[in-house]
Amino acid sequence: MSCLCDSCSALCCRYFVLEIDKPEDAADYDNVRWYLVHEGTFVFIEKKKWFLGVYARCKHLQPDNRCGIYATRPKICRKYTTDNCDYHGGEYDWEVLFSSAEQLDAYAQERLAEARAEKREKAKRKRAREAAAKRRGLTPAKSDTRRRVKARPKRAVTKRLRPNLLPALLGVAPRNVDRAPRATRTGNTVALPVLGAR
Repeated sequence: MSCLCDSCSALCCRYFVLEIDKPEDAADYDNVRWYLVHEGTFVFIEKKKWFLGVYARCKHLQPDNRCGIYATRPKICRKYTTDNCDYHGGEYDWEVLFSSAEQLDAYAQERLAEARAEKREKAKRKRAREAAAKRRGLTPAKSDTRRRVKARPKRAVTKRLRPNLLPALLGVAPRNVDRAPRATRTGNTVALPVLGAR
């Protein structure tokens, strides 16, 4: 009696795929391009998510295309079924496939040009709104300026302890408290308590 494994070519055991961050700028695209200058790699977009694929044969794939560690195979392999099998599952769902750095570069140039055009258009609309408000004698709404201002981190507030509280906090009774003059900016002296030796 035959089973699907008899006709399987173990396509799923000859590569693996990892999700990667969607590139947002030229530096991100260049990082993805770096993957593609290596042999045995490909990148694809599926359902708006980016994936890196690496052609690498599983170390436990047997000459008959069966698994050498079937009983202890990883969980990801256990979840894999013939419903989404590379051999029986039909067409791939990827939207774009990159198999070379040149393909990605062309795609990146197009997307980055679109992003620059969109940014210019937003700036143009903003300038038009500001000009219209200026003609009417209005100033931009306070909420607009608040959105643009970044919140400043609060500085840590350090309090100076009064000299007479310090011994109490340290659990030491002051002995021989003397007054030492301290010069100020105005040239006047201010008496400060100084802890003396026992």
